[in-house]
Formats: sequence, C-alpha cells, structure tokens
Amino acid sequence: MGSLSGIFHRPVVAASAVAIASIYTDIHDKFRPSKSLDTPSLEHPNSSNSIEDINPSWVSHVLVSKLGNLSSVTRIRIPLPNINYPIPSTGHSSFSNSLYSSVTSSPCLLNLYQSAELAKAPKRTAYTATVPSSSSSSEVLYRWHLPEPNAIDVSDCSLAKSRTVVVLLGWLGAKQKHLKRYADWYTSRGFHVITFTFPMAEILSYKVGGKAEQHIDVLANHLADWLEGESGKNLVFHTFSNTGWLTYGAILEKFQKQDHTLMGRIRGCIVDSAPVAAPDPQVWASGFSAAFLKKQSVATKRCTATNEQRGLQVSGETKTVLVEAKPAITETALLLVLEKFFEVVLNLPAVNRRLTDVMGQLKSGQPRCPQLYIYSSADKVIPAGSVESFIKEQQRSGREVRACNFISTPHVDHFRHDPKLYTSQLSQFLEDSVLTCCKHS
Repeated sequence: MGSLSGIFHRPVVAASAVAIASIYTDIHDKFRPSKSLDTPSLEHPNSSNSIEDINPSWVSHVLVSKLGNLSSVTRIRIPLPNINYPIPSTGHSSFSNSLYSSVTSSPCLLNLYQSAELAKAPKRTAYTATVPSSSSSSEVLYRWHLPEPNAIDVSDCSLAKSRTVVVLLGWLGAKQKHLKRYADWYTSRGFHVITFTFPMAEILSYKVGGKAEQHIDVLANHLADWLEGESGKNLVFHTFSNTGWLTYGAILEKFQKQDHTLMGRIRGCIVDSAPVAAPDPQVWASGFSAAFLKKQSVATKRCTATNEQRGLQVSGETKTVLVEAKPAITETALLLVLEKFFEVVLNLPAVNRRLTDVMGQLKSGQPRCPQLYIYSSADKVIPAGSVESFIKEQQRSGREVRACNFISTPHVDHFRHDPKLYTSQLSQFLEDSVLTCCKHS
C-alpha cells in the first residue's frame, strides 16, 4: 500500500495523463545529445571503448578520478561509499575491466583513494558514484566535487573551507547537470561539494524503506564517515524544493539515530524554493507537473510586477501584485488529475506516517545552526506564504533565520534569473554564519 507505482493503476485517467507526460519526457530526453556530466566516462589513449558502451542494466560502479595535487597544507579524507553491486565481464581490455570490479572487493582501490594529499593540480577532480535505477538509463546518484586549485591558499579561511563540504540536494526531476552551476560557484571559492539527485523513476515507485531511502542512507553514511575521520570538519546543506528539503530531513533522522553529535557538525542550511511543511496534494501535483512538462510548464515562467510595485523585499511578507502566466489547457488537466491522485496517495497510512516523521524532524529537530530561505512570491509550486509561515515558526523556536524573497522569479530558478543577488545572499550567509574566522583573517 505504500507504493506510489501500485496506486497509480487505480485512477485510469491519472495513469493515462501521467503516462503521456512521461512518454513525452522520455522522448525529449532520448533525442537530446548526451553530455559527459550526466554519464560518467573515462578517456584512455589505448582504448576506444567507453563506459557508455556497457549494458545499462549493469551501470553500478564507482568511478574514482585520479586525485591530483592541489595546493593545501591539509590532508583531506574522502571515504568511498559502501556500494556492493555485481559488475559483469564486458569483454573490454584488461584496463577497462579492472575499473568495473566491485568496489568493496577491491582493497587496493580503497586503500589508494581512502585519503588524498591535496597539493597543486592543473584541473579540478571529482569522483562519481553511480547506482542502478529502475529506469533503462543510468543516472548518477551523487558526485563529489573538489575545490578549484586557485581557490586554495594557506590562510585560516581557506583551511576552514577545505574542511567544509556543501551538500546540494536536488529538486524533483533534477539531474547532475542542473546542479553544476551551484557546485561550480562553491568550488571556485574553495569548498568541497556533493551534488545529490534522485532518478524520477525512484520517486514514482517510492516505497517506505525502499530504494530511494536506501540511497539516502548511502549518502548519510558517507558523510558520517567523512566527519568522523578527523575533527574540525563541517557540513553545510543547500536544498532545493520540497524534494531536497525532505531529503535533508531524512539525513537528519539518520544522523540523530547514528550519532547525535553529527548534528552539531552542520554549520548552516540554505533552503531554496521550500518548504511546504505538510503533505499538500496541490503542492505535490504542481511539483510533478513541472517535473513532467519541464520548460513547457507554467512553473518555469517568470512573472512580471507592475512598475509601481517592482522590487525586492528581504525577510518580510510581500504585497507585490504580479502578472502571472496562465497554464495551458493540457497542464490544467494534468494538474487536476495529479491533485486527485495525491489526495489518495498522501493519505495512505505508511506514506503519511513517513512524511509526518520527516517533517516533524524538520520542524522541531533541526540542528541549532543558522538558516537561509530563498523563495519567490511568483513560485507556482511552493507558495510564498507557506515559506514565510515556516520561517516564523523557526524564529519562534529561537533559531537564527534569514530570508530573501526574489518576488518574480520561478520555482528553483532564482540563481539563473538573478545570479548577482543570489550569490550575494550566499556569500553573506556563509561569511556571517559559517566562516566566521574569515572576518578576522
């Protein structure tokens, strides 16, 4: 009863609408040229074969790039995630075959990359963990990005950044390429970054305790291993939409159960385009509609404000009247069907109980770290009023909270529409709340 895929077969109209939207999305994706950021690849001068040639049903492997020398005086441990999926023989060269052995059965690989001396390197490096998904194509679970060499020096501020990992938790339907812009901004300033995304198929086939939650456990365990490696290491979470925010809540639950001291290592949380702290069918319908239709969705369109009321308001309620785009007839129909569907799904006992637990953790069990909320009155998925209501609750509980309303920018698209304001908010938050030592360096 806790499976979304099982419930999908009940309303015939819902199945038809979502199937059409899914087929449209699949066709759109399959005929788009693939990019190296989405599918891990390895170039070798003596081999013409690539990882993309492997049967997609055997995509589980860990690709660890050679960690070069970055100029830093600190030794950074980067533990490999505990992923133990079988890798078949592919008939490639012995060099290629050696990469596809199970990570947990390769002590040489583990010993080689358990820690790396970061000194000067010509380019940034990263390693990627891929896991099998229920879809036919491989999708990256998460990627670790190392700081850019020119962002590292011997100052106390640089040392603090090198001991901080920013964890980017993507929105519904986000892929690694969508988070690259954010990761590049952080790594250019000397931070380590992890980008985490869910394949859409795993969300649609969600079961309590199923594959999606197992993947969150892999990430949480990896972060805990890194934190426990040596003292002085910290985390900053940057979440997107309700999907990223709920993922953050599940990680907090894991930390709380595993070792409550891990909560104290979280130095800050940035929430982009969230939250709605209740299982709201309309919000879920809007989110899935936007994920299915992508650029064709009205949720991706920027609103315009009247000249008299155009502007920005920080940390307060807004009264701006916006000229909003109207959804097409097909999107309106899809929204109605999805809303009826989620009225059923979100009230299933197992699903409702799980969401209530995670949201409860986020309401009252967050770490005592500063929070920054970035949202917009024009957001078609997450109402600004819900965000502002949650901000007030957090402030009443004694937490340090900042907020910025971008007024007219669409859902999870504030950075692209106003990068100057977005990055200034991030920089100020990090300087004041996370990297306090940098003020005196």
